[in-house]
Amino acid sequence: MVLHHYFYRLKCIVRDKQNMFWTLIFPIVLATLFNLAFSNLSSADNFSSIKIGIVDNEEYQSNTNFIQAMKSVSNSNQNGEENPLFDVQYTSKEEADQLLNNNKIAGYIYFDNGLQLVVKESGINQTIIKSFLDEYQQTSSTIMTIIITNPNVDVDNLISSVSNKTNYLKEVAVSKASPNNTVTYFYALMAMASLYGSFFGLNEVTAIQGNLSSQGARVNIAPTHKFKLFIAAMLAATTVHLFNIFVLLGYLTLILKVDFGSQLGFIALTCFIGTITGVSFGTFVSSFIKKGEGLKIGILIGITMVLSFMSGMMYDGMKYIISSNVPILGYLNPANLITDSFYALYYYSTHTQFFMDIILLCAFTVIFTVSTYLVLRRQQYASL
Repeated sequence: MVLHHYFYRLKCIVRDKQNMFWTLIFPIVLATLFNLAFSNLSSADNFSSIKIGIVDNEEYQSNTNFIQAMKSVSNSNQNGEENPLFDVQYTSKEEADQLLNNNKIAGYIYFDNGLQLVVKESGINQTIIKSFLDEYQQTSSTIMTIIITNPNVDVDNLISSVSNKTNYLKEVAVSKASPNNTVTYFYALMAMASLYGSFFGLNEVTAIQGNLSSQGARVNIAPTHKFKLFIAAMLAATTVHLFNIFVLLGYLTLILKVDFGSQLGFIALTCFIGTITGVSFGTFVSSFIKKGEGLKIGILIGITMVLSFMSGMMYDGMKYIISSNVPILGYLNPANLITDSFYALYYYSTHTQFFMDIILLCAFTVIFTVSTYLVLRRQQYASL
């Protein structure tokens, strides 16, 4: 009887076109839109050389130190750096003024009784140019002061010691993966899709409640224990929704090339636990709310959207705001736990955060499932 009920519910769920659309088609469409919107988001912050002009006059040509300094940070660098600091154009002063007015360069440098910088407006690029020139002038002034004080100093060694600054800090990566804010949106989308399994859970509870459907009335007079029917219905809903989640995961990784890392076993475990959590969440809400199905669906959609927003699906900075100010909300949000599980597998080299998230998701699943059963087993009907 239980196995028969499992396959029966399996067929009913697959034939439910509305729920299949929201749990399978809608996340795929949304993922496609995300990909179109965020495809160049990671490369938007890449540094590009600052276009500047240098007035090539006699005073500039006589300043060999500055010429060497500019060569070390510009596109004329013999080492062939991919993104040098400056993209230099050598011009006359009149041509430099024209380029600046046409916004072809961020500013230009010229020598007229000293080093001069001309800019049209203030901005990041202009600040970088000025900082470079200030550092050059400070270094030059330091060298000249030392030479005047001690004429016997070795100038070459002095310039080398001043120019080659020692860095006592060493950057150590947390993991082999580079930080990527874009993937958070897709991980949060996976979390939302997992919680959309609550629609399946809602239908399964409705199907065994005698006062909500004729099918539920027939189930309640059947000789099979309600707990067995409930477990069979949960397994059927989990089976279908897990298939939907794996299809979405395959679309994200194989078609959209979203990086989930290489730990396939743990990724599959996250999908499985997230699916069960989503389905059990739907049964929990449906069993406690006694009103009609429309109200239950509205509440589920509202709660899922709020939880997804808090997990970073609409604005990735929201996760940071919550973790910084009200961290307890992150641990009470199943969508955030699913998102963090995926990101922990992608970014961290250890599994501490991952297993903490999985344990909390399992705890939520147990609470939702046990609470649902306790409500359903106490329900009695005067007549069916």
